[in-house]
Amino acid sequence: MIHEIGRKNSIFNQFLREVRDQDIQNDRARFRRNMERMGEIFAYELSKELDYELIDVTTTLGSAAMQVPKSFPVLATIMRAGLPFHQGMLNYFDHADSAFVSAFRKHSKDEGEFIVEVDYMSCPDLDGRELIIADPMLATGTSMVKVHKALLKKGKPVHNHIVTLLATKEGISHVRKNAPPNTTIWVGAIDDELTAQAYIVPGLGDAGDLSYGLK
Repeated sequence: MIHEIGRKNSIFNQFLREVRDQDIQNDRARFRRNMERMGEIFAYELSKELDYELIDVTTTLGSAAMQVPKSFPVLATIMRAGLPFHQGMLNYFDHADSAFVSAFRKHSKDEGEFIVEVDYMSCPDLDGRELIIADPMLATGTSMVKVHKALLKKGKPVHNHIVTLLATKEGISHVRKNAPPNTTIWVGAIDDELTAQAYIVPGLGDAGDLSYGLK
């Protein structure tokens, strides 16, 4: 299943517009904050799909029956571009465990060719957990598939959620072909084009550089 939340009118699209705008991008703090805000909105929308249970809460005047999540997910992200996006989701899923993966494109002499290498991972046991992997950009889908497979070595989640701000049809297709059947994709907007270097067009540029400076 794919949820494209930018298709409906909401304040989400204002934040998306600002992170795309090349003039507003010059304000690095604002870029990070908008990434965080959109992470919060994704967390809210995704929370509707979790399992809930009824509990009684005691107030100073009585008790109230409340529907609350049965458990909290594991939030995973790909460093470094995913960190502000991850923080937004963590703001709402504040009881969640976190996982971090370092992955990078290793280019050949032909800059159009690359492989993705995972060289660091910190992750709790995933057996029976809801796993959410958040990364701002889903271009070819190669990095996401490689990272997802690495995370699954830590256990079998009850459900997988892949959350990305911008994706291409090619990237979504690649993820769908390689992800387990119990996987849901959440995307802000889908762009049509990839450059020869596998960057999304119109996209927004390099989210990591825009957040933290040039590598």
